[in-house]
Amino acid sequence: MAEFGRVLMIIGLIVIIIGFLLTVSNKLPFNFGRLPGDIMIKKEGFTFYFPITTTIIISVVLSLLFYLFGKFLK
Repeated sequence: MAEFGRVLMIIGLIVIIIGFLLTVSNKLPFNFGRLPGDIMIKKEGFTFYFPITTTIIISVVLSLLFYLFGKFLK
């Protein structure tokens, strides 16, 4: 049961961090989804957007979090 409590605390901490980042995201000098390397093609009546840089950053962060979860749960 103690292990489950630790998992809940970690998830709560992650939710707090994400909430804080979303709150201050307008004040940051960069915006996720508008980073250099994100592809946006605008034509008349058509917009294609592929946030490749944002996707890579999110993937790295999630991989790190899952790695840390694995370490703490052993």
